[in-house]
Amino acid sequence: MEGMYSVSLGTLIQEFNLEVVRGAKDYEHTPIETEDLNRPGLQLIGFYDYFEAKRLQVIGRVETTYLSGVTSQERSLRFDQLLRHNIPALILTRDAEPFPECMEMAEKYDRTILRSHDTTSALMSTIIAALKDYLSPRITRHGVLVDVYGEGVLILGESGVGKSETAIELVKRGHRLIADDAVEIRRTAAMHLKGTAPELIRYYIELRGIGVIDVRRLFGMSAVKDDSQIDMVINLELWRDDAVYDRLGLDNLYTDILDVQIPTLTVPVKPGRNLAVIIEVAAMNNRHKKMGYNAAEEFTKQINQHFDQALGGG
Repeated sequence: MEGMYSVSLGTLIQEFNLEVVRGAKDYEHTPIETEDLNRPGLQLIGFYDYFEAKRLQVIGRVETTYLSGVTSQERSLRFDQLLRHNIPALILTRDAEPFPECMEMAEKYDRTILRSHDTTSALMSTIIAALKDYLSPRITRHGVLVDVYGEGVLILGESGVGKSETAIELVKRGHRLIADDAVEIRRTAAMHLKGTAPELIRYYIELRGIGVIDVRRLFGMSAVKDDSQIDMVINLELWRDDAVYDRLGLDNLYTDILDVQIPTLTVPVKPGRNLAVIIEVAAMNNRHKKMGYNAAEEFTKQINQHFDQALGGG
């Protein structure tokens, strides 16, 4: 997935409060396309095999101590070798003062030099975590995402089947809307899925016959949520008399989204069915399953024990 998504250097500078010691031309818009960072210790002694110039370069106390112990001529050579590569930026940690030779070569090759107050390990871990989020694989699905009892429920189905109406009923019952119509889904580093709404339509929901409403203003801030992990998928489909629907819940079905398997239920829709209540129960039951209790398996076990006893007694 490297190179498929990017985040601007300016965004990282603002998020991590990095000081711009020297900015290259148009440095704010420099794209960062890899989630890895590099401490150029080996490069500072002249080893450039397998060097990834696309990575942000971070110099900490170890590299600074080493450079302090060599001659000015040696430092000039090392920074010349490093900064001639088209690196996005060089970050100095612990408020380290940049070497004059570093600034000289930064001017020569027009490179960006940044500085952070944080320790090297703390800065690298937080930036890597942020980059994993910014650069994570993502897709957009047509559906509705609702937080129900802490479970992220992605409701899918054909247009007009009642997804938005079900979502607004869930909101009225105290649950929270994340996205309606379009759900942006990202795969996190922990192989979970996180969903959110596109900025343009966030907090809005469309109800046929009424139009577009602002859920946040109509129901309050407690009725909406910016994002949620996706814990289960519910497919709504019009009831078909010839279809066979799961009566016990023993069939474990999954939907593959970005190579992550999400538990999935198919709920038939027909007049008289309270879909909001059904989804509430499905969310609670999904949580029970994650905690190790499966009602369908327990029920089947009791039925089998009953017949075993009946046959044994006969």
